[in-house]
Amino acid sequence: MSSNPQYLSGNEIRNIFLDFFAQREHQILPSASLVPEDPTVLLTIAGMLPFKPIFLGQRTPEFKRATTSQKCIRTNDIENVGRTKRHHTFFEMLGNFSFGDYFKEQAIAWGWEISTQVFGFSPQNLVVSVFEDDDEAFGIWRDQIGVPIARIKRLGEDDNFWVSGPTGPCGPCSEIYYDFHPERGDENIDLEDDSRFIEFYNLVFMQYNRDASGNLTPLQNKNIDTGMGLDRMAQILQKVPNNYETDLIFPIIQTAGQIAGVDYHKSDEKTKTSLKVIGDHIRAVIHMIADEIRASNVGRGYVLRRLIRRVVRHGRLIGISGEFTTQVAETAIALSESAYPNVRQREAAIKAELQREESNFLRTLDRGEKLLEEIIQEVKQRGETQISGDSAFTLYDTHGFPFELTQEIAEENNLTVDVDGFQKAMEIQQQGGRGAHETIDLTVQGSLDKLAEHVQVTEFLGYTQSTATAKVEAILVEGVSQEEAEAGTQVQIVLDKTPFYGESGGQIGDRGYISGDGIVVRVEDVKKESDFFVHFGRIERGTLRVGDRVSAQIDPACRRRAQANHTATHLLQAALKKIVDEGISQAGSLVSFDRLRFDFNCPRALTAEEVQQVEEQVNTWIAEAHAAKVEVLPIAEAKARGAVAMFGEKYGEEVRVIDFPSVSMELCGGTHVSNTAEIGVFKIISEAGVASGVRRIEAVSGPAILDYLNLRDKVVKDLSDRFKVKPEELPDRITSLQSELRNSQKELETLKVQLAIAKSDSLLQTAQTVGDSKIIVAQLEDVDPESLKTAAERLLQKIGNGAVVLGSVPEVGKVSIVAAFSSEVNKKGLQAGKFVGAIAKICGGGGGGRPNLAQAGGRDASKLPDALAQAKSDLKSALG
Repeated sequence: MSSNPQYLSGNEIRNIFLDFFAQREHQILPSASLVPEDPTVLLTIAGMLPFKPIFLGQRTPEFKRATTSQKCIRTNDIENVGRTKRHHTFFEMLGNFSFGDYFKEQAIAWGWEISTQVFGFSPQNLVVSVFEDDDEAFGIWRDQIGVPIARIKRLGEDDNFWVSGPTGPCGPCSEIYYDFHPERGDENIDLEDDSRFIEFYNLVFMQYNRDASGNLTPLQNKNIDTGMGLDRMAQILQKVPNNYETDLIFPIIQTAGQIAGVDYHKSDEKTKTSLKVIGDHIRAVIHMIADEIRASNVGRGYVLRRLIRRVVRHGRLIGISGEFTTQVAETAIALSESAYPNVRQREAAIKAELQREESNFLRTLDRGEKLLEEIIQEVKQRGETQISGDSAFTLYDTHGFPFELTQEIAEENNLTVDVDGFQKAMEIQQQGGRGAHETIDLTVQGSLDKLAEHVQVTEFLGYTQSTATAKVEAILVEGVSQEEAEAGTQVQIVLDKTPFYGESGGQIGDRGYISGDGIVVRVEDVKKESDFFVHFGRIERGTLRVGDRVSAQIDPACRRRAQANHTATHLLQAALKKIVDEGISQAGSLVSFDRLRFDFNCPRALTAEEVQQVEEQVNTWIAEAHAAKVEVLPIAEAKARGAVAMFGEKYGEEVRVIDFPSVSMELCGGTHVSNTAEIGVFKIISEAGVASGVRRIEAVSGPAILDYLNLRDKVVKDLSDRFKVKPEELPDRITSLQSELRNSQKELETLKVQLAIAKSDSLLQTAQTVGDSKIIVAQLEDVDPESLKTAAERLLQKIGNGAVVLGSVPEVGKVSIVAAFSSEVNKKGLQAGKFVGAIAKICGGGGGGRPNLAQAGGRDASKLPDALAQAKSDLKSALG
């Protein structure tokens, strides 16, 4: 390796880092998925996150040393993306890790060696920081590395002490900074000076455990967790002014610029910011979709949708009017595929998701712009200069229209937006929804994590045994560790070994019993927490104590049902790939005792014929009696054979492969039948959409089929008895009843209209002349909205030039108001839509419509008289 490397590409920097540590006995591990194992974190937000169970002592590491380039996503400061030199949503963290092996001295030495001897940084360009009380690290930098004291800065806990949460593993940090201006000297060094210093390497010395009182005790096994930002290293080594102009991102920016017809280097700051946002976000998007994340309105799906929409919005801001995201995605895929081949393998899915979301959002933008134009006109008519925060929030929350775009368009119309009002509305909506999604909490599992150092990892025997003799390792009552628990207590039990399957991979946990000398515990559910199984249940008899020897027995009937449904899920996916589309992939699943649910990525609904063909194919495979072949293989070999990975599952170096030869082969840790014939029969209950581009099939199989048929038979018999017809005559009888009901409803509607007209005709004598127009404002009792509208139109027709405003309370808690204005009234500046909308607010509602006819609603019937009085007063003022 060169001591003075010339220009290094981002890919070269990554490979040099990994090779450096591989030569020092570190195992190179692939990047984990952006969908983390940790259920408390939406996305993988740090390079250490995949190693959380090891740091907690819950999992024994396969290697003492490891090195990775981990893809990460953070969105907690998304508004800074494109505005600062180094904020990103997507970034890669190069890391070297020691699990109870080397510690400070070696980590510091290697950090300095790779920085100076490999990447060629001059020591004069480097400054280091240490935790203010970490004299050991300070001494290593000063005495062994030879860094001048003036270039070693002691920083406080906020900057240089890493914690996992209020309690748990923690320790001091040491950071290496690059100094762009060493000529400014060593006096008054301020590492917060972003124009001079950039932190590129962080060494975390995980050496303590912090208890609830804040006391620190040394960990038995000390760990090293480091992170070197690939984007930052590329900026330094490629000598560009910010991360966005490195070869990791800038080609994407150039592609977006070409589509928009703008040159980044000749653009103003506003355009540059939009181009940077597009460059950053599209990287995040392609990796999220490649890792099976789908756009939705919740969780990580919402993060994906928000990022795509920001890309589209910033495209609009720089003049791109049509669809363009797939073009910039192609550039991003080309840049990433050498390190992350799955982005090219998932190219079709990435582009399909982008095209679908972009098309939908463009329609949202068009609709929002029209609504905003109406709001702007109303503001101007009132002689005001500011759009209310509530109006802006309604556009944002209800119609998905970006707040920043509302501000842009308002500014073009010489208006402002009430930012404080918008933020208040946003805070009200977000209250209760705030969580620590952007922090890594290694102690979220409370007492279970505290027991991790003492509890044996659970040995799972359930693939071959339905009963086992085990030792009670831990008892929790309401989350608190107990030495014993008595009859009647709801408990969580950890055993050293178990036949119970713990909920994972979509399959729910087993049910059954734990029993011993005078002890009976009914197990209602089992969950897998890291590497131990937690049995949830109720003690029915006796007193259970930690250390007891017990017998664990699953409910075999429940297990058989789960096995049938789980294997049927595999067959279902294979049938969908064969009959509908080979590109179909799983988006979620549920395997329970009474049914199965399978979510899959598909942009359209299945036809009735396809659903029938899929069902028939699964039943054909069941009847053919395919024997299961279960193997544990290296993951590379399993994938090479064509095994399909289950959504959301995490895999180690070796994986369990469930193979029904010539039918289905998947990586799966669930329980399955040994032969497809054991399933018996398979029946699809429903097929429907659950999100944009995601379909769901619900089905039953095996013993659950009998429950399903018995329920259907009971319903059919009940309907036959009620209608006094044979089962086969039910469809015709129901059709006849539907026809009779429709005819009755039509007659009822006609009568309602006639009654409303009759009531309204008596209002003609109440008409008042105002100027050259006539007005009628009145309340009609118990008239539905449609009949009220007909009555208003009829009255206006009879009075000619004038205005009619009618109100009614058709049902409890519901107010209806209609306004009908003649063209002469419209010419005087009154529009029915805006008029009735303002009046309805008095009743706690709103509405609108055309200038000549509009309808509104409300909730507070007690305010209807006030609303109508205000309507009469406003009409007199405007027309008189």
